[in-house]
Amino acid sequence: MSVIGIPVNSVTSSAVEFQQSKSNGNVNKIMNWMRKFSRKAENYMQGIIEHVNLGAKFSETVKGKLSLGAKVIQAGGVKRVFRQVFHVQKDEKLLKASQCYLSTTAGPIAGLLFISTQKIAFLSDRPLTFSSSGGMVRFPYKVMIEITKIRRVNPCESTSNPNRKYIQIVTEDEYEFWFMGFICYQKIFKYLEKAIAEA
Repeated sequence: MSVIGIPVNSVTSSAVEFQQSKSNGNVNKIMNWMRKFSRKAENYMQGIIEHVNLGAKFSETVKGKLSLGAKVIQAGGVKRVFRQVFHVQKDEKLLKASQCYLSTTAGPIAGLLFISTQKIAFLSDRPLTFSSSGGMVRFPYKVMIEITKIRRVNPCESTSNPNRKYIQIVTEDEYEFWFMGFICYQKIFKYLEKAIAEA
């Protein structure tokens, strides 16, 4: 019976060191990826918690999301909702849509924020009730801001709660719009900056 193998003493120390450094490099890469993933997951979870907490009641928030989801499905997707609700130019492209809240004097209103190559638009999850001469009427709450009319966009956070982040949009005629409760705040802010820079 014969045995074929490599004697241990024939393996050089430099080969062992190379193998260890390669192994350590892989471990470091995996650890860095895990830290990055953990931070993203934590930010995402914080965004979800913040989004849900901004609603008046959990049951109302769920109803609004279901209503919005049904509207998106019936229309055939977010892009189609955007095109049906807002006047869209032929060459205009939707860059991003995100659930959020619009801050109003009556409290935060849940809805979808649309960022396109030409405008920022907001559509409430559910219609709001308004009084008119004929009684009470229900309309979706809509906001539309042309990108060329935006003076500045400011990232903000609450002094009492740094996890509560806002995006302030100030128009040329000094109107202010405050959006909050984003699930992925940083990503939305980047899309806003990109849309404004390329307008």
